[in-house]
Amino acid sequence: MTTSRWRGGVAPAGSKGPWLLGTLGVLLVGISLFAAGQGAYGLPLRELPGVLAAAFAADGDRSAAELVFFNIRLPRLLLGLMAGAGLGMAGALMQGLFRNPLADPGLIGVSSGAALAAGVTIVLGASWFPDLPRALGSWTLVVMAFGGGLLVTWLIYVLSSREGGVRVGLMLLAGIAINALAGAGLGLLSFLASDEQLRSLQFWLLGSLGGARWSAVWLVSGLCAMTLVAGFRLARPLNALALGEAQAVLLGVPVERLQRQVVVLTALAVGAVTATTGIIGFIGLVAPHMMRLLAGPDHRWVLPGSALIGASLVLVADAVARTVAAPAELPLGVLTALVGVPFFLTLLRSAHGRRL
Repeated sequence: MTTSRWRGGVAPAGSKGPWLLGTLGVLLVGISLFAAGQGAYGLPLRELPGVLAAAFAADGDRSAAELVFFNIRLPRLLLGLMAGAGLGMAGALMQGLFRNPLADPGLIGVSSGAALAAGVTIVLGASWFPDLPRALGSWTLVVMAFGGGLLVTWLIYVLSSREGGVRVGLMLLAGIAINALAGAGLGLLSFLASDEQLRSLQFWLLGSLGGARWSAVWLVSGLCAMTLVAGFRLARPLNALALGEAQAVLLGVPVERLQRQVVVLTALAVGAVTATTGIIGFIGLVAPHMMRLLAGPDHRWVLPGSALIGASLVLVADAVARTVAAPAELPLGVLTALVGVPFFLTLLRSAHGRRL
């Protein structure tokens, strides 16, 4: 039997996908402006144009507001925006791959692997890897966490590979087992840690954008941008995969290559975000849900919409994290759930009876 190359369809007349994406884009811009002014050092919205204009000024002297904005607020804003977009896109890709709205990027082990590697570095790094800080400096934890996430993802992929491609069911089971093993390892590390090490480990596990720096922004932006651009191109193949693997093959979709691409893109984005910010949960699960409830199951709208919603959720949660208990800062991973869950439940209630 010969198969033809599947090209997908065109958007139906009256599709609300473009309108929703435009609305979400405008909303994200508004949230970004709001978040830019929030923090222990408040920046009124009316002052932001002047602060932004100072970026193009030749004068090297900057006011306190300009220093705060360019050295602290702006890198944190951009890191949160790209992290949220990457997590939202990764969640949509994983749900499309598993054909299950309950799928989460954590199923392929990248978050748990990064967390375990970070825990080993924090608790046992001084005795096991004494030369790493001299070689990597302040990047030690980031590099170890990123490498740990990719290593565990590769292990799960190998365990789920069989002749003819990857078995999604096996990947799910392998991910659950490896995540449980990583959780046990983190529990053991927590038992062995000193009070200071335990506090550092717990703070990292709860996630934060407080350590945002320009070098981290470039790392996360580069890898997440690659995931966003490449992920958009997978929308039509994922639409075909929703019909089942056999139907997707008949439509000319290279299913094995699609699976490999989704896993690699998800691992790169989530690994980079987790390595630099710690674990920011819930975004990869709820953002695709929200977009699917608003626009339907078409991945041409779900993928970019999930990125926009994910970025908005992270920015809102971060703005709350650094203002509600200022000058202290609440864990971002906790607030992503506190901000996202009520909105998510509201959408579920309003969409009662509709298929996800």
